[in-house]
Amino acid sequence: MLKNKIIGLIGSGNMGEAIVGGLIAAKATDPKNIICADIRAKRLQFLKETYGVKISSKNTEVAKTAEVLIYAIKPQMVASVLMETADFIDMSKLVISVAAGLPLAAIEKMLDKETRLIRVMPNIAALVKEAASAVAAGKNADTADTDIAMTIFSSIGKTVLVKETAMDAVTGLSGSGPAYIFIVVDALADAGVKMGLSREEASFLATQTVLGAARLIIDSGEHPGQLKDKVSSPGGTTIAGIHALENGGIRNTLINAVEAATKRSQELGQMTAAHFSEPQ
Repeated sequence: MLKNKIIGLIGSGNMGEAIVGGLIAAKATDPKNIICADIRAKRLQFLKETYGVKISSKNTEVAKTAEVLIYAIKPQMVASVLMETADFIDMSKLVISVAAGLPLAAIEKMLDKETRLIRVMPNIAALVKEAASAVAAGKNADTADTDIAMTIFSSIGKTVLVKETAMDAVTGLSGSGPAYIFIVVDALADAGVKMGLSREEASFLATQTVLGAARLIIDSGEHPGQLKDKVSSPGGTTIAGIHALENGGIRNTLINAVEAATKRSQELGQMTAAHFSEPQ
């Protein structure tokens, strides 16, 4: 699917590098078929030496060359970069945006032309190839286009196809979600230290416990509630701990966190769309 396509990345920071590394590790394409652009010469040289990809200091060169063009840049940079590269974008290219909170309609308005667009929301776990990425297709993108996007982002984790209207909820759940889990792990480790474990022991046990629990849910296919019941013996330690969690409102707190992050994503998206609607 990707073997003979030229993949271009505009923006080669952490996410850009994660995509490059994932594609190469998965043997989804050859390094010679990837071209990266960035404003930092040292960064580009690092990518060339590390992964064997082609590099360019010019966004326009990447936009002109690539068949699949990925904008892996910050939302506030998108307007200027789109204007810079717009002349090289047409229906022959698949354009993928990973700019957080940026609606497809805003990109379409800025380009002012028919374009095959895909929007993707990955998360920070892309750095260890365990990202949860949501893919949403624009009006001109077909099944083959979404398959390409899914293949690319499956190289850095797992993907799911959603409607773009769900992207704010995706941001609130999986986009921001790693931060919630970091807090949970940190709190569990603190609890272990309080109860007599060393910081090193507590951090290891907390981290491995979260990792193992997630793997058990994925591999078993069972509902988390069923797995919780399996380890909750009558009158035992686990049910006592669960009671304390419920008493502290853990479910309500996590639901509120996702809701708050979703609403903030909606607000930021509206602000971004309004900015793109202004004369540039």
